[in-house]
Amino acid sequence: MRRRGRAVPAALVAALSLLPAGRRNGFAHGGPSAAVTDDRLSGAGGTAPAPDRPGPPPTGRTGEQGADTGESRPHAAPDRGAGRGTPRERLRAWAELLRVSALFSVPGDALAGAAAVGRRPGRGTALAMGASLCLYEAGMALNDWADRDEDAIDRPHRPIPSGRISPAAALGAAGVLTATGLALAARAGRPALTVATGLAATVWAYDLHLKHTKAGPAAMAAARSLDLLLGATATATAPGAGTPGGGGPSDNVAGATAAATAAVAPTPGTLTAALPALPAALVLGAHTYGVTAVSRHEAQGGSTGVPLAVLATTTALAAAVLGGGERSNRATARGAGPQPGDTPGQDLFGQDLFGRGIPGRGIPGWATDPLRLLVIALTGAYLRTAGPPLLHAALNPSPPLTQRAVGGGIRAMIPLQAALAARAGAPVTGLAVMGLVPLARSLARKVSLT
Repeated sequence: MRRRGRAVPAALVAALSLLPAGRRNGFAHGGPSAAVTDDRLSGAGGTAPAPDRPGPPPTGRTGEQGADTGESRPHAAPDRGAGRGTPRERLRAWAELLRVSALFSVPGDALAGAAAVGRRPGRGTALAMGASLCLYEAGMALNDWADRDEDAIDRPHRPIPSGRISPAAALGAAGVLTATGLALAARAGRPALTVATGLAATVWAYDLHLKHTKAGPAAMAAARSLDLLLGATATATAPGAGTPGGGGPSDNVAGATAAATAAVAPTPGTLTAALPALPAALVLGAHTYGVTAVSRHEAQGGSTGVPLAVLATTTALAAAVLGGGERSNRATARGAGPQPGDTPGQDLFGQDLFGRGIPGRGIPGWATDPLRLLVIALTGAYLRTAGPPLLHAALNPSPPLTQRAVGGGIRAMIPLQAALAARAGAPVTGLAVMGLVPLARSLARKVSLT
Protein backbone atom coordinates (compact mmCIF):
# COMPACT_ATOMS: atom_id res chain seq x y z
CA MET A 1 0.00 0.00 0.00
CA ARG A 2 2.84 2.41 0.77
CA ARG A 3 4.41 1.82 -2.60
CA ARG A 4 1.09 2.53 -4.30
CA GLY A 5 0.50 5.64 -2.20
CA ARG A 6 3.84 7.07 -3.28
CA ALA A 7 3.09 6.32 -6.93
CA VAL A 8 -0.03 8.48 -6.90
CA PRO A 9 1.74 11.79 -5.99
CA ALA A 10 4.49 10.97 -8.44
CA ALA A 11 1.95 10.51 -11.23
CA LEU A 12 0.21 13.73 -10.22
CA VAL A 13 3.45 15.71 -10.36
CA ALA A 14 4.22 14.28 -13.79
CA ALA A 15 0.78 15.25 -15.07
CA LEU A 16 1.03 18.80 -13.71
CA SER A 17 4.38 19.28 -15.42
CA LEU A 18 2.67 18.78 -18.78
CA LEU A 19 0.18 21.64 -18.24
CA PRO A 20 0.74 25.08 -19.93
CA ALA A 21 2.82 27.66 -18.12
CA GLY A 22 -0.30 29.73 -17.41
CA ARG A 23 -0.60 33.47 -17.82
CA ARG A 24 1.90 35.59 -19.70
CA ASN A 25 1.79 39.37 -19.98
CA GLY A 26 -1.46 39.39 -18.03
CA PHE A 27 -3.41 37.06 -20.35
CA ALA A 28 -4.17 33.34 -20.32
CA HIS A 29 -2.29 31.17 -22.78
CA GLY A 30 -2.35 27.60 -24.00
CA GLY A 31 -4.86 24.79 -24.09
CA PRO A 32 -8.63 24.76 -24.47
CA SER A 33 -9.04 26.83 -21.33
CA ALA A 34 -8.14 29.91 -23.37
CA ALA A 35 -11.03 29.43 -25.74
CA VAL A 36 -11.81 31.98 -28.43
CA THR A 37 -15.36 32.31 -29.64
CA ASP A 38 -16.08 32.28 -33.36
CA ASP A 39 -17.77 35.54 -34.43
CA ARG A 40 -17.84 35.11 -38.17
CA LEU A 41 -21.51 34.45 -38.79
CA SER A 42 -23.30 35.74 -35.73
CA GLY A 43 -24.10 39.16 -37.14
CA ALA A 44 -23.67 40.59 -33.68
CA GLY A 45 -20.48 42.43 -34.40
CA GLY A 46 -18.28 40.05 -32.45
CA THR A 47 -18.22 42.05 -29.25
CA ALA A 48 -20.64 40.03 -27.12
CA PRO A 49 -22.35 36.63 -27.30
CA ALA A 50 -25.20 36.51 -29.78
CA PRO A 51 -28.18 34.13 -29.51
CA ASP A 52 -26.71 31.94 -32.24
CA ARG A 53 -23.16 31.94 -30.86
CA PRO A 54 -21.76 30.32 -27.74
CA GLY A 55 -20.57 32.74 -25.10
CA PRO A 56 -17.03 32.98 -23.76
CA PRO A 57 -15.91 30.42 -21.22
CA PRO A 58 -16.48 31.12 -17.52
CA THR A 59 -14.06 33.60 -16.05
CA GLY A 60 -12.09 33.48 -12.87
CA ARG A 61 -9.94 36.49 -12.08
CA THR A 62 -10.14 39.46 -14.42
CA GLY A 63 -9.29 38.33 -17.91
CA GLU A 64 -8.35 34.78 -16.88
CA GLN A 65 -10.45 32.34 -18.85
CA GLY A 66 -11.35 28.86 -17.68
CA ALA A 67 -9.78 29.28 -14.25
CA ASP A 68 -12.58 27.37 -12.55
CA THR A 69 -12.89 24.32 -14.76
CA GLY A 70 -10.78 21.93 -16.71
CA GLU A 71 -13.54 20.55 -18.91
CA SER A 72 -13.06 20.56 -22.64
CA ARG A 73 -15.53 22.87 -24.41
CA PRO A 74 -17.06 22.58 -27.85
CA HIS A 75 -16.63 25.49 -30.28
CA ALA A 76 -13.37 26.41 -28.56
CA ALA A 77 -10.15 27.12 -30.42
CA PRO A 78 -6.86 26.71 -28.62
CA ASP A 79 -4.92 29.88 -27.92
CA ARG A 80 -1.45 29.39 -29.32
CA GLY A 81 -0.08 32.58 -27.80
CA ALA A 82 0.82 35.87 -29.40
CA GLY A 83 2.76 35.52 -32.63
CA ARG A 84 2.31 31.76 -32.82
CA GLY A 85 -0.06 29.48 -34.68
CA THR A 86 -0.46 28.78 -38.34
CA PRO A 87 -0.10 31.63 -40.86
CA ARG A 88 -3.84 31.46 -41.47
CA GLU A 89 -4.59 31.85 -37.76
CA ARG A 90 -2.22 34.81 -37.49
CA LEU A 91 -3.80 36.42 -40.55
CA ARG A 92 -7.23 35.89 -39.05
CA ALA A 93 -6.15 37.52 -35.79
CA TRP A 94 -4.81 40.62 -37.57
CA ALA A 95 -7.94 40.82 -39.72
CA GLU A 96 -10.02 40.89 -36.55
CA LEU A 97 -7.78 43.44 -34.86
CA LEU A 98 -7.85 45.79 -37.87
CA ARG A 99 -11.52 45.06 -38.64
CA VAL A 100 -10.78 44.78 -42.33
CA SER A 101 -14.48 44.36 -43.16
CA ALA A 102 -14.99 48.04 -42.23
CA LEU A 103 -12.30 49.20 -44.65
CA PHE A 104 -14.81 49.51 -47.47
CA SER A 105 -16.43 52.44 -45.66
CA VAL A 106 -13.24 54.49 -46.09
CA PRO A 107 -12.54 55.04 -49.85
CA GLY A 108 -15.89 56.76 -50.33
CA ASP A 109 -14.74 59.64 -48.13
CA ALA A 110 -12.04 60.69 -50.58
CA LEU A 111 -14.27 60.11 -53.61
CA ALA A 112 -17.13 62.14 -52.13
CA GLY A 113 -14.64 64.87 -51.27
CA ALA A 114 -13.34 64.95 -54.84
CA ALA A 115 -16.88 65.19 -56.19
CA ALA A 116 -17.71 67.99 -53.74
CA VAL A 117 -14.93 70.19 -55.13
CA GLY A 118 -16.02 69.44 -58.70
CA ARG A 119 -12.96 67.48 -59.80
CA ARG A 120 -12.39 64.09 -61.31
CA PRO A 121 -10.61 61.62 -58.99
CA GLY A 122 -6.90 61.60 -59.75
CA ARG A 123 -3.49 61.03 -58.23
CA GLY A 124 -4.25 63.18 -55.22
CA THR A 125 -7.48 61.27 -54.58
CA ALA A 126 -5.64 57.94 -54.69
CA LEU A 127 -3.02 59.21 -52.23
CA ALA A 128 -5.77 60.49 -49.95
CA MET A 129 -7.48 57.10 -50.04
CA GLY A 130 -4.24 55.35 -49.15
CA ALA A 131 -3.60 57.75 -46.28
CA SER A 132 -7.17 57.36 -45.03
CA LEU A 133 -6.96 53.57 -45.05
CA CYS A 134 -3.69 53.62 -43.11
CA LEU A 135 -4.94 56.09 -40.51
CA TYR A 136 -8.21 54.19 -40.14
CA GLU A 137 -6.38 50.92 -39.50
CA ALA A 138 -4.01 52.68 -37.11
CA GLY A 139 -7.03 53.78 -35.13
CA MET A 140 -8.37 50.23 -35.02
CA ALA A 141 -5.12 48.78 -33.69
CA LEU A 142 -4.69 51.61 -31.20
CA ASN A 143 -8.29 51.22 -30.04
CA ASP A 144 -7.77 47.59 -29.04
CA TRP A 145 -4.42 48.36 -27.43
CA ALA A 146 -5.99 51.09 -25.29
CA ASP A 147 -8.97 48.88 -24.38
CA ARG A 148 -7.04 45.68 -23.67
CA ASP A 149 -7.90 45.60 -19.95
CA GLU A 150 -11.57 46.35 -20.58
CA ASP A 151 -11.74 43.79 -23.37
CA ALA A 152 -10.27 41.14 -21.07
CA ILE A 153 -13.59 41.36 -19.18
CA ASP A 154 -16.18 42.25 -21.83
CA ARG A 155 -14.61 40.82 -25.02
CA PRO A 156 -12.13 38.11 -24.06
CA HIS A 157 -12.28 36.64 -27.56
CA ARG A 158 -10.68 39.75 -29.12
CA PRO A 159 -7.13 39.24 -30.50
CA ILE A 160 -5.22 40.97 -27.68
CA PRO A 161 -6.99 39.58 -24.58
CA SER A 162 -7.07 36.11 -26.15
CA GLY A 163 -3.30 36.31 -26.57
CA ARG A 164 -3.29 35.91 -30.35
CA ILE A 165 -1.67 39.33 -30.79
CA SER A 166 0.58 40.94 -28.20
CA PRO A 167 -0.12 44.50 -26.97
CA ALA A 168 3.32 45.61 -28.17
CA ALA A 169 2.62 44.34 -31.68
CA ALA A 170 -0.73 46.18 -31.81
CA LEU A 171 0.83 49.45 -30.60
CA GLY A 172 3.71 49.08 -33.05
CA ALA A 173 1.28 48.50 -35.91
CA ALA A 174 -0.63 51.65 -34.97
CA GLY A 175 2.58 53.69 -35.07
CA VAL A 176 3.76 52.30 -38.40
CA LEU A 177 0.34 52.75 -40.04
CA THR A 178 0.11 56.34 -38.81
CA ALA A 179 3.55 57.18 -40.20
CA THR A 180 2.68 55.54 -43.53
CA GLY A 181 -0.58 57.46 -43.78
CA LEU A 182 1.13 60.78 -43.16
CA ALA A 183 3.83 59.93 -45.70
CA LEU A 184 1.19 59.23 -48.36
CA ALA A 185 -0.61 62.47 -47.55
CA ALA A 186 2.67 64.39 -47.82
CA ARG A 187 3.05 63.17 -51.41
CA ALA A 188 -0.26 64.85 -52.20
CA GLY A 189 1.05 68.22 -51.05
CA ARG A 190 1.44 70.32 -47.94
CA PRO A 191 -2.29 71.18 -47.59
CA ALA A 192 -3.19 67.49 -47.64
CA LEU A 193 -0.49 66.74 -45.06
CA THR A 194 -1.91 69.45 -42.81
CA VAL A 195 -5.37 67.89 -42.92
CA ALA A 196 -3.96 64.38 -42.45
CA THR A 197 -1.96 65.52 -39.42
CA GLY A 198 -5.12 66.88 -37.83
CA LEU A 199 -6.89 63.62 -38.64
CA ALA A 200 -4.13 61.51 -37.10
CA ALA A 201 -4.06 63.68 -33.97
CA THR A 202 -7.83 63.31 -33.62
CA VAL A 203 -7.64 59.52 -33.98
CA TRP A 204 -4.92 59.16 -31.33
CA ALA A 205 -6.64 61.59 -28.95
CA TYR A 206 -9.90 59.67 -29.28
CA ASP A 207 -8.39 56.24 -28.66
CA LEU A 208 -6.11 57.27 -25.81
CA HIS A 209 -8.42 59.59 -23.89
CA LEU A 210 -11.53 61.10 -25.46
CA LYS A 211 -13.26 57.77 -26.12
CA HIS A 212 -14.48 57.47 -22.54
CA THR A 213 -15.51 61.10 -22.20
CA LYS A 214 -18.54 63.03 -23.39
CA ALA A 215 -16.39 64.40 -26.21
CA GLY A 216 -15.90 60.92 -27.70
CA PRO A 217 -18.68 61.01 -30.36
CA ALA A 218 -17.69 64.55 -31.37
CA ALA A 219 -14.07 63.46 -31.82
CA MET A 220 -15.10 60.55 -34.04
CA ALA A 221 -17.37 62.84 -36.05
CA ALA A 222 -14.50 65.28 -36.52
CA ALA A 223 -12.23 62.46 -37.69
CA ARG A 224 -14.68 61.31 -40.38
CA SER A 225 -15.32 64.88 -41.53
CA LEU A 226 -11.58 65.48 -41.77
CA ASP A 227 -11.25 62.31 -43.81
CA LEU A 228 -13.65 63.62 -46.45
CA LEU A 229 -11.89 67.00 -46.40
CA LEU A 230 -8.58 65.18 -46.88
CA GLY A 231 -9.89 63.71 -50.12
CA ALA A 232 -11.17 67.08 -51.26
CA THR A 233 -7.93 68.86 -50.37
CA ALA A 234 -5.64 66.26 -51.94
CA THR A 235 -7.71 66.17 -55.12
CA ALA A 236 -7.80 69.95 -55.51
CA THR A 237 -4.24 70.77 -54.46
CA ALA A 238 -2.09 67.77 -55.38
CA PRO A 239 0.77 68.53 -57.82
CA GLY A 240 -0.46 67.94 -61.34
CA ALA A 241 -4.13 67.92 -60.33
CA GLY A 242 -6.48 67.92 -63.26
CA THR A 243 -8.79 70.71 -64.24
CA PRO A 244 -12.14 71.08 -62.51
CA GLY A 245 -14.85 68.88 -63.85
CA GLY A 246 -12.51 66.52 -65.62
CA GLY A 247 -14.94 63.64 -65.31
CA GLY A 248 -16.31 63.98 -68.85
CA PRO A 249 -19.97 64.13 -69.89
CA SER A 250 -20.92 61.05 -67.89
CA ASP A 251 -19.43 62.18 -64.60
CA ASN A 252 -19.00 65.34 -62.61
CA VAL A 253 -21.05 67.48 -64.95
CA ALA A 254 -20.67 70.22 -62.36
CA GLY A 255 -17.39 71.12 -64.04
CA ALA A 256 -19.11 72.34 -67.21
CA THR A 257 -19.13 75.92 -65.91
CA ALA A 258 -15.91 75.76 -63.88
CA ALA A 259 -14.16 78.28 -66.14
CA ALA A 260 -17.03 80.73 -65.81
CA THR A 261 -17.02 80.55 -62.02
CA ALA A 262 -13.22 80.48 -61.56
CA ALA A 263 -13.25 84.09 -60.44
CA VAL A 264 -15.22 83.23 -57.29
CA ALA A 265 -13.72 79.80 -56.64
CA PRO A 266 -11.34 79.18 -53.72
CA THR A 267 -7.67 79.56 -54.54
CA PRO A 268 -6.13 76.24 -55.69
CA GLY A 269 -3.14 74.97 -53.75
CA THR A 270 -4.43 76.12 -50.37
CA LEU A 271 -6.68 74.67 -47.69
CA THR A 272 -9.50 76.92 -48.86
CA ALA A 273 -9.75 74.81 -52.01
CA ALA A 274 -11.65 72.22 -49.95
CA LEU A 275 -14.27 74.64 -48.61
CA PRO A 276 -16.98 73.52 -51.07
CA ALA A 277 -16.74 70.05 -49.49
CA LEU A 278 -17.51 71.33 -45.98
CA PRO A 279 -21.32 70.74 -46.11
CA ALA A 280 -20.83 67.13 -47.22
CA ALA A 281 -18.20 66.66 -44.50
CA LEU A 282 -20.64 67.92 -41.87
CA VAL A 283 -23.34 65.49 -43.04
CA LEU A 284 -20.95 62.55 -42.85
CA GLY A 285 -19.67 63.75 -39.47
CA ALA A 286 -23.20 63.97 -38.07
CA HIS A 287 -23.88 60.39 -39.13
CA THR A 288 -20.63 59.26 -37.51
CA TYR A 289 -21.58 61.05 -34.29
CA GLY A 290 -24.76 59.00 -34.09
CA VAL A 291 -23.04 55.69 -34.78
CA THR A 292 -20.44 56.41 -32.11
CA ALA A 293 -23.11 57.37 -29.58
CA VAL A 294 -24.83 54.01 -30.11
CA SER A 295 -21.55 52.09 -29.95
CA ARG A 296 -20.95 53.29 -26.39
CA HIS A 297 -23.68 50.85 -25.30
CA GLU A 298 -22.79 47.89 -27.50
CA ALA A 299 -21.12 45.81 -24.78
CA GLN A 300 -23.82 46.14 -22.11
CA GLY A 301 -26.87 47.36 -24.08
CA GLY A 302 -29.70 48.95 -22.14
CA SER A 303 -30.17 52.22 -24.06
CA THR A 304 -33.48 52.90 -25.82
CA GLY A 305 -33.34 56.67 -26.16
CA VAL A 306 -29.99 56.82 -27.98
CA PRO A 307 -30.98 54.55 -30.92
CA LEU A 308 -34.26 56.48 -31.28
CA ALA A 309 -32.44 59.82 -31.32
CA VAL A 310 -29.92 58.54 -33.85
CA LEU A 311 -32.76 57.18 -36.01
CA ALA A 312 -34.30 60.65 -36.05
CA THR A 313 -30.92 62.15 -36.94
CA THR A 314 -30.49 59.64 -39.77
CA THR A 315 -33.86 60.62 -41.19
CA ALA A 316 -32.98 64.31 -40.96
CA LEU A 317 -29.67 63.74 -42.76
CA ALA A 318 -31.45 61.88 -45.55
CA ALA A 319 -33.86 64.79 -45.88
CA ALA A 320 -30.94 67.21 -46.04
CA VAL A 321 -29.33 65.27 -48.87
CA LEU A 322 -32.64 65.10 -50.72
CA GLY A 323 -33.34 68.77 -50.03
CA GLY A 324 -31.44 69.72 -53.17
CA GLY A 325 -30.19 68.06 -56.27
CA GLU A 326 -26.78 67.90 -57.85
CA ARG A 327 -24.52 70.93 -57.84
CA SER A 328 -24.11 70.60 -61.58
CA ASN A 329 -25.08 73.33 -63.99
CA ARG A 330 -26.85 71.38 -66.67
CA ALA A 331 -28.27 74.66 -67.89
CA THR A 332 -25.00 75.18 -69.72
CA ALA A 333 -25.58 71.94 -71.61
CA ARG A 334 -28.89 73.43 -72.73
CA GLY A 335 -27.13 76.55 -73.96
CA ALA A 336 -27.64 78.74 -70.92
CA GLY A 337 -24.79 80.37 -69.07
CA PRO A 338 -24.37 80.81 -65.33
CA GLN A 339 -27.23 82.64 -63.70
CA PRO A 340 -26.71 85.86 -61.74
CA GLY A 341 -26.30 85.22 -58.04
CA ASP A 342 -24.94 81.68 -58.43
CA THR A 343 -22.78 80.69 -55.49
CA PRO A 344 -20.88 77.51 -54.68
CA GLY A 345 -23.01 74.85 -53.01
CA GLN A 346 -26.26 75.88 -54.74
CA ASP A 347 -27.97 73.62 -57.23
CA LEU A 348 -30.44 73.99 -60.05
CA PHE A 349 -33.36 72.80 -57.94
CA GLY A 350 -33.54 76.10 -56.13
CA GLN A 351 -32.04 74.84 -52.86
CA ASP A 352 -28.73 74.48 -51.12
CA LEU A 353 -27.48 71.31 -49.42
CA PHE A 354 -29.72 71.86 -46.40
CA GLY A 355 -32.89 72.49 -48.37
CA ARG A 356 -33.05 76.27 -48.00
CA GLY A 357 -34.86 77.90 -50.87
CA ILE A 358 -33.16 80.25 -53.31
CA PRO A 359 -35.59 82.79 -54.82
CA GLY A 360 -35.96 82.68 -58.56
CA ARG A 361 -34.18 79.32 -58.99
CA GLY A 362 -35.45 75.89 -59.98
CA ILE A 363 -36.12 73.70 -62.99
CA PRO A 364 -39.59 72.32 -63.77
CA GLY A 365 -39.82 68.56 -64.01
CA TRP A 366 -36.90 67.82 -61.67
CA ALA A 367 -38.68 64.73 -60.33
CA THR A 368 -38.01 62.91 -63.60
CA ASP A 369 -34.36 63.92 -63.86
CA PRO A 370 -32.14 60.78 -63.94
CA LEU A 371 -29.46 62.22 -61.70
CA ARG A 372 -32.04 63.37 -59.18
CA LEU A 373 -33.61 59.89 -59.21
CA LEU A 374 -30.18 58.36 -58.59
CA VAL A 375 -29.71 60.59 -55.55
CA ILE A 376 -33.11 59.49 -54.26
CA ALA A 377 -32.26 55.82 -54.76
CA LEU A 378 -28.89 56.11 -53.02
CA THR A 379 -30.39 58.05 -50.13
CA GLY A 380 -33.07 55.38 -49.82
CA ALA A 381 -30.34 52.73 -49.62
CA TYR A 382 -28.75 54.75 -46.82
CA LEU A 383 -31.99 54.81 -44.86
CA ARG A 384 -32.65 51.13 -45.53
CA THR A 385 -29.19 50.17 -44.22
CA ALA A 386 -29.10 52.31 -41.09
CA GLY A 387 -32.77 52.61 -40.09
CA PRO A 388 -34.09 49.09 -39.30
CA PRO A 389 -31.17 48.05 -37.03
CA LEU A 390 -31.58 51.28 -35.07
CA LEU A 391 -35.30 50.66 -34.65
CA HIS A 392 -34.67 47.08 -33.49
CA ALA A 393 -32.08 48.29 -30.98
CA ALA A 394 -34.56 50.85 -29.64
CA LEU A 395 -37.28 48.22 -29.22
CA ASN A 396 -34.91 45.69 -27.64
CA PRO A 397 -31.68 47.33 -26.41
CA SER A 398 -29.78 44.08 -25.93
CA PRO A 399 -26.05 43.91 -26.68
CA PRO A 400 -26.45 41.83 -29.88
CA LEU A 401 -29.07 44.16 -31.38
CA THR A 402 -27.12 47.24 -30.32
CA GLN A 403 -24.06 45.82 -32.02
CA ARG A 404 -26.08 45.16 -35.17
CA ALA A 405 -27.18 48.81 -35.10
CA VAL A 406 -23.54 49.88 -34.93
CA GLY A 407 -22.64 47.57 -37.81
CA GLY A 408 -25.56 48.89 -39.83
CA GLY A 409 -24.41 52.45 -39.20
CA ILE A 410 -20.92 51.64 -40.42
CA ARG A 411 -22.22 49.96 -43.57
CA ALA A 412 -24.63 52.87 -44.17
CA MET A 413 -21.69 55.21 -44.65
CA ILE A 414 -21.15 53.72 -48.11
CA PRO A 415 -24.55 54.64 -49.61
CA LEU A 416 -24.37 58.00 -47.84
CA GLN A 417 -21.02 58.73 -49.49
CA ALA A 418 -22.45 57.59 -52.82
CA ALA A 419 -25.48 59.86 -52.42
CA LEU A 420 -23.26 62.84 -51.57
CA ALA A 421 -21.08 62.18 -54.62
CA ALA A 422 -24.07 61.85 -56.94
CA ARG A 423 -25.66 64.93 -55.47
CA ALA A 424 -22.49 66.89 -56.23
CA GLY A 425 -22.90 65.98 -59.90
CA ALA A 426 -20.72 62.85 -60.07
CA PRO A 427 -23.09 59.94 -60.79
CA VAL A 428 -20.37 57.56 -61.98
CA THR A 429 -18.39 58.17 -58.80
CA GLY A 430 -21.52 57.56 -56.75
CA LEU A 431 -22.21 54.27 -58.48
CA ALA A 432 -18.56 53.23 -58.07
CA VAL A 433 -18.77 53.89 -54.32
CA MET A 434 -22.02 51.93 -54.14
CA GLY A 435 -20.24 49.01 -55.79
CA LEU A 436 -18.30 48.55 -52.54
CA VAL A 437 -21.45 47.43 -50.71
CA PRO A 438 -21.45 43.75 -51.78
CA LEU A 439 -17.75 43.48 -51.00
CA ALA A 440 -18.26 44.94 -47.55
CA ARG A 441 -21.24 42.67 -46.90
CA SER A 442 -19.34 39.57 -47.98
CA LEU A 443 -16.34 40.29 -45.78
CA ALA A 444 -18.52 41.28 -42.82
CA ARG A 445 -19.79 37.69 -42.73
CA LYS A 446 -16.25 36.54 -42.00
CA VAL A 447 -14.77 39.35 -39.90
CA SER A 448 -16.67 41.48 -37.39
CA LEU A 449 -17.29 45.15 -38.18
CA THR A 450 -16.94 46.20 -34.52
